[in-house]
Amino acid sequence: KAMCSGKLQTALLVAGYFVYLLVGAAVFQALERTAEKQEKMAAAQMKEAFLQNFTQLTVAEMEQFMKNLIEAIQNGVYPVGNESQFEENNWDFSNSFFFAGTVVSTIGYGTLHPKTAGGQIFCVFFALFGIPLNIVFLHRVGKMLSLLCKKLGKFLYEKGMRKKKIKFLTLLFFLATGILVFLCLPSVFFQITEGWSYSEGIYFAFITLSTIGFGDYVVGKQSDRKYFSYYRVLVAIWILFGLAWIALLFNL
Repeated sequence: KAMCSGKLQTALLVAGYFVYLLVGAAVFQALERTAEKQEKMAAAQMKEAFLQNFTQLTVAEMEQFMKNLIEAIQNGVYPVGNESQFEENNWDFSNSFFFAGTVVSTIGYGTLHPKTAGGQIFCVFFALFGIPLNIVFLHRVGKMLSLLCKKLGKFLYEKGMRKKKIKFLTLLFFLATGILVFLCLPSVFFQITEGWSYSEGIYFAFITLSTIGFGDYVVGKQSDRKYFSYYRVLVAIWILFGLAWIALLFNL
């Protein structure tokens, strides 16, 4: 009965956690999408005006253009390519879910952030409750995985293996499996999808799962590449379970 109750609590926690992220993503999308569309239109007009008059610009006007360009890039607007690229939105559902995941996991790449007053205030409260929820979620998932460790240890003990050796082999097994599943294989996926080198994929995976999050490499941000729908949602789920694996290593 206690085991069934524990499983039910875990299932409710996981469901509640993902509902929290889905609701957060929907709210961020609703609050930020229109404002970002206006920013992209302004960036497109700025680019068009520059292309028409760049031979006649003064030094002061050129410097102002550079400041505006830097500000646009810092806000996640990249004025490159044709106008159809300006119509794409950084705050579609996939990107919003990815952003919500990076907020509660405290990675914070910095390449996507709320710019409206409503979005910023909501982000404060979303993080305030989401970060503790994320800690509880990771602890519970790590605890579930540690039960698998115990079952593996029990199996090896019944085979006559010594306890010290069992502890070492269990840790080694979950370390090697995690490195393969959460670092090595995703890096191949990023190499294919993003066009990065394999070493860049490994670097991104480690910087992400360690929650350092420099923001120098971020998935789904290259304007010259086509990404499949919900690509960043899958990456967000990989991040969450990768963090759970790291929590397991700490438990071990």
